[in-house]
Amino acid sequence: MVSKNVICLWYESEALEAAMFYAQTFADSSVGAVSHAPGDYPAGKQGNVLTVEFSVMGIPCLGLNGGPAFKHSEAFSFQVATDSQQETDRLWNAIVGNGGQESQCGWCKDRWGLSWQITPRVLTIAISDPDRAAAKRAFDAMMGMTKIDIAAIEASWRG
Repeated sequence: MVSKNVICLWYESEALEAAMFYAQTFADSSVGAVSHAPGDYPAGKQGNVLTVEFSVMGIPCLGLNGGPAFKHSEAFSFQVATDSQQETDRLWNAIVGNGGQESQCGWCKDRWGLSWQITPRVLTIAISDPDRAAAKRAFDAMMGMTKIDIAAIEASWRG
């Protein structure tokens, strides 16, 4: 592992499958070294995939197949800034359409329970507008959405 600090993500037994999905779905993502358990352990057997080095959009990660003891929660998520509705739709649909789950305000979970925020840049700009009434209109529009609709955000923002 080259990086001194990596994000370690716990999976029950599907770290390699998850890493491969992320590498196929997100630009600047890849799968690196796969380590196999040198002996039996509480969640698996000798020879099973134990860890997977991968990157998601340039962020180094380590997938650990640690068994069912710990689950992902919304306390950790990847926030992906998108530049168009097409990109927003593609990423959202890839996550939700691959066994994932929709949530509110641009949040969704992948099939392994990891949370993602698919956030168009225009939304971030709109809710940060110094015109607080315009920012509130965009924010209120977002609050009623699952996947973010850029045209609706822009229309609300403009008033």
